[in-house]
Amino acid sequence: MDYIKEIERRRTFAIISHPDAGKTTLTEKLLLFGGAIQVAGAVKSNKIRRDTASDFMEIERQRGISVATSVMGFDYRGFQVNLLDTPGHKDFAEDTYRTLTAVDSVVLVIDCVKGVEPQTERLMEVCRMRKTPVIIFVNKMDREGKNPFDLINELEAKLNITVRPLSWPVSMGSSFKGVYNLYDRGLYLFTPGGNTLPDDDAVAIDDLDDPLVDKLLGGHASQLRDDTALIEGVCAPFEKRQYLDGNVAPVFFGSAINNFGVRELLDTFIAIAPAPGARPADLRAVAPDEKSFSGFVFKIHANLDPRHRDRIAFLRICSGKFERNKLYHHVRLGKALRFRSPATFMAQEKILIDEAYPGDVIGLYDTGNFKIGDTLTDGEKLMFHGIPSFSPEIFKEVINTDPMKSKQLEKGIQQLTDEGVAQLFTQDQGNRKIIGTVGELQFEVIQYRLLHEYGASCRFSPLDYFKACWITSEDRQKIKEFSKYRTARLALDKDANLVFFAESKWNLQRSIDENPKISFHFTSEFKTAANTVTA
Repeated sequence: MDYIKEIERRRTFAIISHPDAGKTTLTEKLLLFGGAIQVAGAVKSNKIRRDTASDFMEIERQRGISVATSVMGFDYRGFQVNLLDTPGHKDFAEDTYRTLTAVDSVVLVIDCVKGVEPQTERLMEVCRMRKTPVIIFVNKMDREGKNPFDLINELEAKLNITVRPLSWPVSMGSSFKGVYNLYDRGLYLFTPGGNTLPDDDAVAIDDLDDPLVDKLLGGHASQLRDDTALIEGVCAPFEKRQYLDGNVAPVFFGSAINNFGVRELLDTFIAIAPAPGARPADLRAVAPDEKSFSGFVFKIHANLDPRHRDRIAFLRICSGKFERNKLYHHVRLGKALRFRSPATFMAQEKILIDEAYPGDVIGLYDTGNFKIGDTLTDGEKLMFHGIPSFSPEIFKEVINTDPMKSKQLEKGIQQLTDEGVAQLFTQDQGNRKIIGTVGELQFEVIQYRLLHEYGASCRFSPLDYFKACWITSEDRQKIKEFSKYRTARLALDKDANLVFFAESKWNLQRSIDENPKISFHFTSEFKTAANTVTA
């Protein structure tokens, strides 16, 4: 198969949602259709003892939530599908935001009972900002939820996007009968239970006035006719181009836990979702069909396999063909690296590969060379955009509770903050370590992983800071003057950039107003001035 065809058959997407909307369950069922697993395991189910494939850390299994992005790939009907299952909890939103830079489209899962929730809105804002194509899957239709028309109105109002139903439910809850696919004119009848592949295909319906519809749906047939007539009358015909431009979001209904509506979603997804597209970089946009190789690191994970204490950098390939054992240029470090064991993944299970193409996500064994945002190329000196760290809002000092394990604690803190789980700041020549996060749950994860992966124990002492921001200036003297009486509220990040801790919103605004020649940055995406004080 030639290079261009390999690119065109790639579909790389992320699944996002508010916690408990059914995102990881949907992931399992997509893997089931892709033949990657034989039996799906439901999160939090006491009856099903198998763990979900995408939640591979022990703390994820205990809490029943995803706390890290999982990368999975499978073949489906001739397409290579690269699926990234993201954390739904708001405390881990930063990991999700970075993951969205590595995908070409998104499937957004909505709980039909709860509708649009706050985290859903925040995630959708990122998609809208990047014009990422979005398909919406309304889940849990086997439960009593919101009226589908009310849900459609809520989606448009809260997510600021035009939606177009491509399937429509026949009732819901205890009387849920199935869905009618408006895209391919097929009626899918609901059968509870779904840990294996369903055998029944859709009933082809050329005309909803067909008496067969009444026979199959009984009294619900007339309601379906009225609903579909209203949809077709009010909604504009679905146009693939509008979806690809991020202006229209197709909507599907189903029940992931019962494996219902998932096949229709997947079939339509591979038909309309985009192949890998161009990526913005500092020098130019990089097209996927360029022969010269390029890619960027959007995620790092230490101890993916606790038995081997490995560290994996996840690389999104943007252009060119990646080949095992070939030398590639690490742009930030300015040196050549060779990768002998690149891999693709099914969660934590690794499969050695010899080559990969634009759209693929591969894992590279890392000995400490990579940071999030790093670029690999065939030699060109360019850096990809849009992979920031955000200004943290919760700060705690790391207190070592086992001095005999100081080296293990140091190594663990360094590696876990390299992953982007949290940000590390140091004061007093590195003796005082402060961790900043966007949510409290991250501290629990860090503490758990330090103990179970590194054998190190610590506690966290809260600090009364409102926000941290990076500061730069073209005038070196202004930085010195600002720093003179603020030593206790200044620190260095992992790249030796100067960071200011504001004690309150008022204090931050006053500092900004009184120092017009100093720039205060709230994401790490800035070019550090050459004359910035860093030590």
